[in-house]
Amino acid sequence: MNILKWMAGAVLAAALSNTAFSGTDSSVNSEWITLGTMAGPQPDPVHSQPANALVVNDRVYLVDAGDGTVGRLTTAGLNMQSIEAVFISHLHFDHTGGLPALISLRWQTGASDMLTVYGPPGTRQMVEGIFAFMAYGVEGHYGVPGKIPPPANRNVKVVELGDGESVKFEDFTLTAARNTHYSWPKGSEEWKKFLSFAYKFELPGRIIVYTGDTGPSEAVEKLARGADLLVSEMMDIDHTIALLKRVNPGMEGEVFTGITTHLSNHHLSPEQVGQIADRAGVKNVVVTHMAPGLIEPEEVEYYTRRVKALYKGPVTIARDLDRF
Repeated sequence: MNILKWMAGAVLAAALSNTAFSGTDSSVNSEWITLGTMAGPQPDPVHSQPANALVVNDRVYLVDAGDGTVGRLTTAGLNMQSIEAVFISHLHFDHTGGLPALISLRWQTGASDMLTVYGPPGTRQMVEGIFAFMAYGVEGHYGVPGKIPPPANRNVKVVELGDGESVKFEDFTLTAARNTHYSWPKGSEEWKKFLSFAYKFELPGRIIVYTGDTGPSEAVEKLARGADLLVSEMMDIDHTIALLKRVNPGMEGEVFTGITTHLSNHHLSPEQVGQIADRAGVKNVVVTHMAPGLIEPEEVEYYTRRVKALYKGPVTIARDLDRF
């Protein structure tokens, strides 16, 4: 399939609002938009990196912000200045690479509303680093004599979350649960310092669970129990390892071994996605953070079939800009 035709189709799908599921409470209009569906860090000409928008009663929340997020927001018809909050699942760069653009471009275009960034420990340090990245450009501003630019952090704040913590918003309740994207020994300093989250969004009449990046996880299964929509990462681990070998022939053995261990233990195969969905009794599954990025219908059908071998409900392999 021609890539340009596929991209045009994705944009059309967004415009037509490909609604695979709608909430049961008519007073609450909610939509989950997969802005970017390709696992990083390798860039892809068709798919943006992991990012999602949760739109509830015209309020917009970002769930992860990989490279390309601002452009995908615009294509989806959403205004970056209207983002209420950002929820970062973990601090790998394919999930945070679009955040400097979001924060700095909001500053440059005079966004006045407060933007709150929620995430695991380390999120504050990351955002402070974004302010440092902005410092020189903020000082020079537009080069108009006599104009004093506002500080980079004037309308951005950070809230770091803990495992099991819940936060009530106007539109939903958010709950964070530590998943298994890291496997530090429990109780170690690294285990305390580095967390990766799955998130549950409890809306009136609808529950959405986002796995973030994770391996098999009892905590994620528990979080997802009875959810209306499970938005799950998925990776063809063997394919990804083979790709790494091909595009990085000079990669040192120790580095390659570490990456292989990470991919094998800290991500979900199609069968593992099906297993989590089946055990949790979720009503619908949407697969994102896919590696490899899928274009051809036969590829989509192949991976869908593997998930459905263990889960009998509806399964959608998401494209960028799909809406649920």
